[in-house]
Amino acid sequence: MSWRTWTLIFFLGLALAIILWPIFVVQSGKKQIYSDIDLVPSHEVAIVFGASVLSDGTPSDVLRDRLDVSADLFEDERVRTVIVSGDNRTEEYNEPEAMANYLIEQRGIPEEVIFQDFAGRRTYDTCTRANQFWGVEDALLISQGFHLPRAIWLCQQLGIESDGISASLQEYVKGDIFELREVAAIYKAFIDIYIWPPDYIGGDEEADLIPDAV
Repeated sequence: MSWRTWTLIFFLGLALAIILWPIFVVQSGKKQIYSDIDLVPSHEVAIVFGASVLSDGTPSDVLRDRLDVSADLFEDERVRTVIVSGDNRTEEYNEPEAMANYLIEQRGIPEEVIFQDFAGRRTYDTCTRANQFWGVEDALLISQGFHLPRAIWLCQQLGIESDGISASLQEYVKGDIFELREVAAIYKAFIDIYIWPPDYIGGDEEADLIPDAV
């Protein structure tokens, strides 16, 4: 075959790989996603990914569902430690604090089992910080079903063997937008891992806070 034919084949293959990449990530994560708490394998650590907090400091519907699922898992003794990770880039906006307050005040979860990650601005940040600063090598990820395949894939690439449980407990007002954005985020995850790893907020290792988090 001529070089033009080989070039055409290469670019067609590349285009196909780009198109199929989100499908690969979603399909590869499906077998590790649970929707029934009774079927979830026990884990030492649960990681709850942050989401928007309302102006009064309370969790949004999306975030509240994630927190309720994490509380149910703790009460059912499926997890022993909960990391709440989210955005706290300004003094006025604090997702981890709102998450911890909800678990303690509304669900009665002991404060000593909750660890706040104040620099979980993105899924990548949450996964890499859990591994680098808390020594987490195995975790149960808690988020909505549309987000979990990417979260599982990223955490695994960053050193955390992961299962996930869907916190999709209701229909969300912006559910379609969330799912559409997730496709773009899956492409970004590929870039983050294989092409241009992003910066994230560092810190001192804190693995001793969760002595059995492996």
